[in-house]
Amino acid sequence: MAVAETRERIYLFDTTLRDGAQTQGVEFSLEDKILIAEALDGLGLDYIEGGYPGANPTDSGYFETARDFKSAKNTAFGMTKRVGRSISNDAGFNAILDAKVDAICLVAKSWDYHVRVALGVTNEENLTTITESVKAVSDSGREALIDCEHFFDGYKSNPEYALACVKTAYEAGARWIVLCDTNGGTLPHEVLDIVGTITNEIPGDHIGIHAHNDTGNAVANSLAAIQAGARQVQGTLNGLGERCGNANLTSIIPTLLLKPDFANRYETGITAQQLRTITHASRLLDEVLNRAPDHSQPYVGSSAFAHKGGIHVSAVKKDPSTYEHVEPELVGNSRKLLVSGQAGKSNILAELERLDILVDHDDDRVDALLKDVKARSSVGYVYEGADASFELLARRHLGEVPRFFSVDSFRVMVERRYNSSGELITVSEAMVKVTVNGETHAHVGEGNGPVHALDQALRKDLGPYQPFITDLQLVDYKVRILTGGTDAITRVLIESADSEGKRWHTVGVSTNIVDASFEALVDSINYKLLRDGAVIS
Repeated sequence: MAVAETRERIYLFDTTLRDGAQTQGVEFSLEDKILIAEALDGLGLDYIEGGYPGANPTDSGYFETARDFKSAKNTAFGMTKRVGRSISNDAGFNAILDAKVDAICLVAKSWDYHVRVALGVTNEENLTTITESVKAVSDSGREALIDCEHFFDGYKSNPEYALACVKTAYEAGARWIVLCDTNGGTLPHEVLDIVGTITNEIPGDHIGIHAHNDTGNAVANSLAAIQAGARQVQGTLNGLGERCGNANLTSIIPTLLLKPDFANRYETGITAQQLRTITHASRLLDEVLNRAPDHSQPYVGSSAFAHKGGIHVSAVKKDPSTYEHVEPELVGNSRKLLVSGQAGKSNILAELERLDILVDHDDDRVDALLKDVKARSSVGYVYEGADASFELLARRHLGEVPRFFSVDSFRVMVERRYNSSGELITVSEAMVKVTVNGETHAHVGEGNGPVHALDQALRKDLGPYQPFITDLQLVDYKVRILTGGTDAITRVLIESADSEGKRWHTVGVSTNIVDASFEALVDSINYKLLRDGAVIS
């Protein structure tokens, strides 16, 4: 297919931090939201919906500070104003208007059944509310979007009213009117037909699609909507979302950029270089959520380009396209030939380039690093969510990490006792023997738990390096058990931050949870010393 002279623009809207937060078992912290938002912005998305201002302390905290995104529009979610109240007298709506954002996405009922049962208002009152809400957002200087909730069910029940909701939002000045398959029960051929009907009435460059995955068709429905004329697609990273999830952007984005039927007709704001970070973003999200990744996930799964035995491996060695529909490197993934164990060098080089570590492709130290990474991965290390530990490992192979200090030994004691008030408390005490500039000292620290106590002891006095770590804080701590039994292998992921707001992640693995935690803690300190330019005196 020939490339069109002028490709139409598709806008990508991410709702991982809002709709994805409704996933069973998912609870984002404020730090999680900030980290994920930065990764999404780096991917090149057009909109990042951070949450619902006023709904909970985390979402409110997220919007209290304006996000300085490179490409994305910082977007808040909320509901249209309440019927019977003025804008000024609707506290919930004003909390949304007060958010420091570029765009506001409001959910509006578009199924007359829900208008009657859920809202208890007339159809006309609902339309008036849409008009007033859109105008209020526009008057505030922000871009207005309307999510037409239950649109497809509403259209099947009462097409005239569902269409009236869309037209009302458009005429009021909404930049985007998003057709939501809220129940996730609509099929691709229905989406193609219904969206095609809507885009005959309303310009497609004002129409979006928001699909849920209850029939396993959310990605297909999103692509069908684009083919029918919609020009915005909403979804989440890794398909997070309530019930069966939302449309998976890690499948939609590569399809739009790599499949000729879409790539030749449409363009997005994502560059080829940014597309190579999508696997990293996917796995980073899983690490933040402390979830095992879906190895079979299209494009980004660790098994997406894995080949095992027989004629498959033989054919792939001769020509990878025999069993691969795209090149794994295009999405930041890597090929795995499970029988021969070949794979990974290009991925290592790409990661080194991302970290601004310049090294020749044929440098033997890259092969040694790859071998080390593979050996560590086999016992549980994962570096997608621990950039700082990977950078330390890489620079050590290149001889670029000074030995600022060495830990000779450590010991932790946990005691449960009654305090002076007669309350039963648990206290942890740690002793760390550390050598700095040839001098060895033993430091004792006390904390709420073993890791806290070790942190206090290790950072009590690192001599000339102490000024570099005074503002270091441990802001998150996650543990994953990798194998069963009382001798299970444990992986610990630690997130650290400094007074400038910089954040980094380190990892430790051991059969002993305290040992794994201490390894990640030592990496965190070494990374900060290296990053901030500490030198051995």
